[in-house]
Amino acid sequence: MTALDKHPEKNLIRLQLSQNSVLKSLDPASMAELERYLEISDLKKSEILLHQGDHQMEQYFVLDGILKRIVSSADAKEMILRFAIERDIETSYAAWRLKTAAPYSIASVTKARVARMPLKKWAEFLDAHKPLKESFEFEVMRLMSEIMAHTITLHMLDAPGRVERFLRKYEDLFELLPKKELAAYLNLSPETLSRLKTKHKELFV
Repeated sequence: MTALDKHPEKNLIRLQLSQNSVLKSLDPASMAELERYLEISDLKKSEILLHQGDHQMEQYFVLDGILKRIVSSADAKEMILRFAIERDIETSYAAWRLKTAAPYSIASVTKARVARMPLKKWAEFLDAHKPLKESFEFEVMRLMSEIMAHTITLHMLDAPGRVERFLRKYEDLFELLPKKELAAYLNLSPETLSRLKTKHKELFV
């Protein structure tokens, strides 16, 4: 990890942070204050940032690449809960506030770059910036709602319905995600996903 102010690409990173879905409303002085706590990590494919069960947690701002949130069962079965891309956030804020262990893991799907800081520092920063705290907590609730909707979708929709719903909601992600990862998210085999993807393209040419 490299402190933001010592990073050779700090100017680019500052631009990316100013475009983040949560941070874009910050004024320059507040952003400069936040930057003092940020460290930059370049991640390899499949690198884990947070392990399910961890108590030491961080706040992540995605600068490049794709992250995924995963929950694992006792028999090592995995379920992908969501993906996060450039300008998104990843967090275990709710678990931290409840003083419980992280209920999921966060890992990179592709090579990725994130800005990160301890959740304790992030919470202190939020307490000093109430409008940001409101928008951030709303985003956390929105993400939890999306994950619940996705879980229901896996039980209620057939394979074509799952693919069509994903295309309606996350069309930009459809081509970015590795086929194996998207298939796992939709609880499909890669072969079934390829077939349904081809069929979709034929229907909409």
